[in-house]
Amino acid sequence: MKLTLFKLVASAVLVLGLSACQAPSQDRTQHNGVSVPEPDVRLPDYLATDCQNVWQIETPTASGNPLYWQRAMDCAERLSPAEARAEARRWPVQGWARAFKQGILLANGNVTPVERRDFVTTLDGYSAAYPAAVRPLLQLWRSNQAAQLELSEARGRYAALQQSNDAEMDNLRQQQTKMRQSLADTQRKLERLTDIERQLSSRKAPDSSDTSHGGSDVQSEDQ
Repeated sequence: MKLTLFKLVASAVLVLGLSACQAPSQDRTQHNGVSVPEPDVRLPDYLATDCQNVWQIETPTASGNPLYWQRAMDCAERLSPAEARAEARRWPVQGWARAFKQGILLANGNVTPVERRDFVTTLDGYSAAYPAAVRPLLQLWRSNQAAQLELSEARGRYAALQQSNDAEMDNLRQQQTKMRQSLADTQRKLERLTDIERQLSSRKAPDSSDTSHGGSDVQSEDQ
């Protein structure tokens, strides 16, 4: 869902950027009554470039073309995480274009939040060198990465809270188990005391009867 939304917004940015770069086909610039034709600006369409070749293209024309970077993002999504990481290692950072290319690849390599923050920070270090035509797309891509970092942090906070709650529940269960054991011990002690009292009571009853019989025998002898 988020990736599709990102693509839609990126496409809109590209359309606006390209329309701004292209000169009107019919308008003429009037200067002192002389008609001057506008230059016919054409941007190469990299959207049909084979993904096997897109990473090797590093000309200034390609780097300054948002269509090239859109194709790079599309090709990166087709790679497995291991392939994306391997491809990223082939392009060490030497400027904003390499930093962007490496970030696009690593973003699809199941990176950790720390790794994602690192390549975004590296790219931010070249922000002054971004070409005007690519800057909107690049900033949109960076915003998407920042949103994923925020999501990862939120998940981390939830996991920490869940872990804390689980630990508290375990502690309560242990306390409940100890209380049950203590209650069971107390109940067993009471039962033992009750048995002892019964035994003592049963011993006292014969002693009193023996004493009464002994007294009657003495009286008989006296008579």
